[in-house]
Amino acid sequence: MIHETAQIHPTAVVDEPCEIGAETRVWHFSHVRTATRIGHHCSFGMGSYVGSGVEIGNGCRIQNHVSIYESVSLEDEVFCGPSCVFTNVINPRAAIDRKEEFLPTRIRRGATIGANATIICGITVGRWALIGAGAIVRRDIPDFALVVGVPTKRIGWVGIRGETLPNLVVGQTHTCPVEGHQYFLESVNCLRLLTPEPAPRHVYP
Repeated sequence: MIHETAQIHPTAVVDEPCEIGAETRVWHFSHVRTATRIGHHCSFGMGSYVGSGVEIGNGCRIQNHVSIYESVSLEDEVFCGPSCVFTNVINPRAAIDRKEEFLPTRIRRGATIGANATIICGITVGRWALIGAGAIVRRDIPDFALVVGVPTKRIGWVGIRGETLPNLVVGQTHTCPVEGHQYFLESVNCLRLLTPEPAPRHVYP
């Protein structure tokens, strides 16, 4: 079902049945396949593609020329930068059908994927993590991690608003002066949010 307030550009192709939520916009030359579930208040830029059975949460922003293939799922408020890449198999060959080998990829709430970054299948990108432009992600990314490079390396931590947090030592607590949230470094690879997570920006009844 496509909600009556969704905006589908005349050049876009939407294969039904699928679900597209309220106020979601699908722009020029995009393609949404069958059995896809897209939440409300999402935006899909020019030339984007969403494969069959993909699940996308509320408030996501998909920039131009992003393809989201089968077995990929995005939670709420995920940002996918222009031309970032998802894969669904590790070792594709044109002459071999590997649809039974697709590995699930999960991008958790609030994560940001920079332009031209590549997300190798089978990994999870943690809540509110930020992946730099052009990075190649081969391993799971912790919540709030700031990662860059080929392959990715964690170079710091970011808060919910994307503000870079200061260098912390294990056991240290920090309150971000910009957003007011409090963070606790539990281990070298685990930053926890001590204050309540913000409510979704977009709420639809």
